[in-house]
Amino acid sequence: MASLPFSATCSHSTFIGFNSRAGNLDLFFIKRSRFAFSRRNFFINSVASDQKQDLKEAQVPEEASLDTFVCIKYHAEFTPSFSPDHFELPRAFYATAESVRDSLLINWNATYEYYEKINVKQAYYLSMEYLQGRALLNAIGNLELTGACAEALKKLGYNLEDVAREEPDAALGNGGLGRLASCFLDSLATLNYPAWGYGLRYKYGLFKQLITKDGQEEVAENWLEMGNPWEVVRNDVSYPIKFYGEVISSPDGNKQWVGGENVMAIAYDVPIPGYKTKTAINLRLWSTKVAPQEFDLCAFNAGDHAKAYSAMKNAEKICYILYPGDVSLEGKTLRLKQQYTLCSASLQDIIARYEKRSEGTVNWENFPDKVAVQMNDTHPTLCIPEQIRILMDVKGLSWEQAWNITQRTVAYTNHTVLPEALEKWSLELMQKLLPRHIEIIRRIDGELIQTIIAEYGTEDLDLLQEKLKQMRILDNIELPESVSELFVKSEKTSLADATEEDDISDEETEPADEKEQFEEQDMEEKNEVTLIEPDPKLPKMVRMANLCVAAGYAVNGVAEIHSEIVKDEVFNEFYKLWPEKFQNKTNGVTPRRWIRFCNPDLSKIITKWTGSEDWAVDTEKFKILRKFADNEDLQSEWRKAKRRNKVKVASFLREKTGYIVSPDAMFDVQVKRIHEYKRQLLNIMGVVYRYKKMKEMSHEERKACFVPRVCIFGGKAFATYIQAKRIVKFITDVGATVNHDPEIGDLLKVVFVPDYNVSVAEMLIPGSELSQHISTAGMEASGTSNMKFAMNGCILIGTLDGANVEIRQEVGEENFFLFGAQAHEIAGLRKERTEGKFVPDSRFEEVKAYVRSGVFGPYNYEELMGSLEGNEGYGRADYFLVGKDFPSYIECQEKVDEAYRDQKRWTKMSILNTAGSYKFSSDRTIHEYARDIWRIDPVVLP
Repeated sequence: MASLPFSATCSHSTFIGFNSRAGNLDLFFIKRSRFAFSRRNFFINSVASDQKQDLKEAQVPEEASLDTFVCIKYHAEFTPSFSPDHFELPRAFYATAESVRDSLLINWNATYEYYEKINVKQAYYLSMEYLQGRALLNAIGNLELTGACAEALKKLGYNLEDVAREEPDAALGNGGLGRLASCFLDSLATLNYPAWGYGLRYKYGLFKQLITKDGQEEVAENWLEMGNPWEVVRNDVSYPIKFYGEVISSPDGNKQWVGGENVMAIAYDVPIPGYKTKTAINLRLWSTKVAPQEFDLCAFNAGDHAKAYSAMKNAEKICYILYPGDVSLEGKTLRLKQQYTLCSASLQDIIARYEKRSEGTVNWENFPDKVAVQMNDTHPTLCIPEQIRILMDVKGLSWEQAWNITQRTVAYTNHTVLPEALEKWSLELMQKLLPRHIEIIRRIDGELIQTIIAEYGTEDLDLLQEKLKQMRILDNIELPESVSELFVKSEKTSLADATEEDDISDEETEPADEKEQFEEQDMEEKNEVTLIEPDPKLPKMVRMANLCVAAGYAVNGVAEIHSEIVKDEVFNEFYKLWPEKFQNKTNGVTPRRWIRFCNPDLSKIITKWTGSEDWAVDTEKFKILRKFADNEDLQSEWRKAKRRNKVKVASFLREKTGYIVSPDAMFDVQVKRIHEYKRQLLNIMGVVYRYKKMKEMSHEERKACFVPRVCIFGGKAFATYIQAKRIVKFITDVGATVNHDPEIGDLLKVVFVPDYNVSVAEMLIPGSELSQHISTAGMEASGTSNMKFAMNGCILIGTLDGANVEIRQEVGEENFFLFGAQAHEIAGLRKERTEGKFVPDSRFEEVKAYVRSGVFGPYNYEELMGSLEGNEGYGRADYFLVGKDFPSYIECQEKVDEAYRDQKRWTKMSILNTAGSYKFSSDRTIHEYARDIWRIDPVVLP
């Protein structure tokens, strides 16, 4: 078979072949028939085998493996990113990825040709983050090419796992928001829903985290240094993006935004394959640049190089970094530019696609029937005024038409109840950077004001003012003149009525009694309303979340408890006004990446005991495991699989940190973004308490009292979040002390894994046994790592917060370690603290004193410990209730030790966690979005 002529297709029988689409494939491929590829000897030097390999002599399996083998060799020679001398691992990865991309693009072409043909309604998902992880194993798994790729690479002297590890994680996200977006894209493709994702192509990501003796240090990500084999640059797809300038009005009243700074957004497409389906959807990422003529050649030749390329750098830096520091005005400006670039480029693209499909006269009233735009949190809020701007200023629609269409097009997902995360932008900054959009936002604010007045009337002006203060989009900004007059007229009317009553009372007898006199006086006082004026000491702000709710046709939370908080607290006034807008869509994760591909040992067990591989697309099958939870054979297989994964984790930890841990210990993991509300501080304080108690015991007492544990931490602290960085430093200092204590040995280890990302998660989660989700109740919207851990048979310890509530319901209360205050108690507990009524537990005070004693090194932890003390003040008073929940937490940890000693009980709990995680598939979540919000249907390719 190796001597066969090179085929005109590198695809496989399950996919659409080259021949069927020869005319269109020229967009992506050189026609293979131009090369008598296999008619000549083709040598690649493999470092692994240190031998030259000849394609004519190589023995490879037939059909799929042969096609893959040939494709990899083709890309190694004809699309090289490396010198031709050696076929080393990096080159093997790029050649393999490019060969797989060929298959993806065939499916991608077919998918969108069919969507264009039937003009189907599409959902467009706008997100500032996509935390994708590595793509190779996921892509070949979805395309059912794992075996073929493994066999082909084996013939080239490599194994698939080593090649896959060469791929850097795509640095397009930071935490759960971005990972959720990536899970959603996987589910959309797998379920055959017509959809696209839109984001930004960050050159340097958030940052690469280094752990040194000083704690966390940040350096730029280098994920694009060798190029990205998965992306296709679309140089013919670009849109102008404008900043600054001014708005001018024409004689007919139309507005035009002119002048200012102009950049171009260029499209980079990344195909997203569905699992065992022909569908491949698109993630379109925008990068920014300026036209070549913006390079000032005269300035450059005159020696003023900075001036020469200043326009280029200003444009390019928009897509340098995810979430640039926003302490400075320059940082705030850059963040706002990023958000507007995402929104403007995406909306221009969506509208252009709609016009193209309309083929003739465009009926804008039908736009919402073909387009649904989902805003993933408040970052894409500017797509609301941007859509209105395009429809009015470019397409010539009236305000009424543009506003109505937009209200039927955009929907909003809220991901937080933290006030600081509900974005507000300076009116002054927005006015300067986006003058046309501020005009439109003012008009939307006016529409909202009229709706509020219509709902509540003008009889109770105090109530009306309170509603306006809470609900307006513009905060600390004067009311429109027409609305202000309502209050002035009311005061004048009250005064006139009072005078008229005085005249009448002169002619009549005096009031019957003093009670009636007091009632009249009270009514007059109630009618005297003072219009609340803007406070000159406070900034004028634009509340983006309020804009999302006012303009969106749907608003959803991401867990049942979170959605209730959204309705009852965060947006309660809006919920009273528009209850029909509000929904819950509990998050989910893709079972393909998070079990099927990252945990093959567990996957085989699930397949065996559920009877098929259908669980990968139907997690309801997980429930079958419940009836086997006590089965000794299943338990034995389950423990062996977990043990193998723990051995891999131990090896990984040694490679990344140098610490040696025992796979016989319990692996206790908390990996997520470092934030005070997520309470990594509570976890490490509990570890310190455990360590202190161990030190007070004899060797025999320690062994009898404590289960051996490896406490694993991971996550990034935002570069300017000083307190979070102190927590990272504290964890690493505790680890440095504990891990080198010969008295403790393997009874306790503390390991901080640097640069936590998706690939690290795929290694840690399958080997984890206890996972900590211990946020202050009511502060975590949902969480998705809790779902990934539960799916992999990891038992959770946590508060009743976010999706923990629903996970506990599904896996069973006895299979979840619960502690801590509940959401409805938090406000009262903080009030008690302010009033000086809180009495800290003696064990908590003991731990703080131990930390201050210097046992963990010379670093001054006064600021960190001080944040847990006092009754009020910024950075004080233990706002996140670490001290309050500490006693409950350590007592719950004692129950964990007790359960772990009984391995039969623990294994049953583990099995029931996997069985109960059936609900938390992103497939279920996407079905709900499609049905209830986007109103789109699956489209299966013929």
